[in-house]
Amino acid sequence: MPASTGASTTVGAESAVPAVVPAVETRMTPGGPGYRRMSLALFLAGVATFALLYSTQALLPLVSDDLGVAAGDASWTVAAATGGLAVFVLPMSALSERYGRRTVMTASLAVAVTVGLLVPFAPSLPALVALRAVQGAALAGLPASATAYLAEEVTPKALVTAIGLFVAGNSVGGMSGRVITGWVAQEWGWRAAVGTIGVVAVACAVAFRLLLPAPRHFTPGSLRPRVLAGTVRDHLANPLLRRLYAIGALFMTVFGGVYTVIGYRLAQAPFGLPQGIVGSIFLVYLVGTVSASTAGRLVGRLGRRGALYLAGGTTAAGLLLSLAPSLPLVLLGLVLITAGFFAGHAVASSAVGRTAEHGRAQASALYQSAYYIGSSVGSTVGATAFHSGGWAGTVGVGLLAVLGVVTITVFGSLAARTRRRPAAA
Repeated sequence: MPASTGASTTVGAESAVPAVVPAVETRMTPGGPGYRRMSLALFLAGVATFALLYSTQALLPLVSDDLGVAAGDASWTVAAATGGLAVFVLPMSALSERYGRRTVMTASLAVAVTVGLLVPFAPSLPALVALRAVQGAALAGLPASATAYLAEEVTPKALVTAIGLFVAGNSVGGMSGRVITGWVAQEWGWRAAVGTIGVVAVACAVAFRLLLPAPRHFTPGSLRPRVLAGTVRDHLANPLLRRLYAIGALFMTVFGGVYTVIGYRLAQAPFGLPQGIVGSIFLVYLVGTVSASTAGRLVGRLGRRGALYLAGGTTAAGLLLSLAPSLPLVLLGLVLITAGFFAGHAVASSAVGRTAEHGRAQASALYQSAYYIGSSVGSTVGATAFHSGGWAGTVGVGLLAVLGVVTITVFGSLAARTRRRPAAA
């Protein structure tokens, strides 16, 4: 049979060179398959996380009155949850490396919402604090796993925007949780309010599981303690990651202190606002939704360090404005604090995902641990400072934290400039 009749036969010297097939990008991009479902799923997960984590924050004056405890003692219902998350986020991230991001996030939300339905029945402050600590520990599986999921499943150019949307979900959860609890508590008490948040979180958790696309780029890792310890050691040895962890903790120190204490301040003279109005003050979280979701464009224009300078300056300006004995100026101050915080958090957390070359879940977990340690410190120290020095004491704590952010960022700029000089030479 002539050779020319074979369909698979090639002719000519060029046939010896295999064709180069361009690699097909299978990670998600804005407008691409699965991106909207993924964004909505993680947005709802962020809503549930912050709504549950801070469900008692706007209710602290009512908790104090009902259980007969001081502001500093009541603040432990917030600090216990964030502290539990900070302690367990690293072990939960290790589980996500082994069993998958989606699996761990689903289990975390399931346990957290179950505990959320039990919180309203806590008979005493110690029982309430214990339940909140368990709830925080359960939620620990979500933040680091979500960031790692995005780093693996979304293209690098879209990563800051995708994480910004997740952080925006955090802001909506924090806002809606506080607004809902404020008005429900005014009519039926704080227990009914946190129970309502538990029901809302159940709906978010179910929708999250139904919407989130299955991971396509996850590779199971090892659960061996030696491997985990080595990964953590590598991340902590990275100067840039250490700076990002510190920046996240300091930003959250400001935010945790301000929003733990603001309810007490607005309920007292010269404002004397009712609980429902105090809860509605948290509508300013919508500003955080916008600033977090636009963090990618901010980094594109100013660079990472420029964006952090702007976020820190905005936060400091808000703290100073909030000292005024005028409700409109206090509200404007809260707007600036919220915008600066969420922008800084989105920039720092996305930089962690891009900086880590391996063990992204552990890198993100260390950031989340530092972040929520900052929240616990901010809520307890801010409440203590308020008790001893009034609102000015809480603002002083926040300004010191912002100064720390700016100092670390300046140090990072100098270190980068020093590294560039030998390369240029």
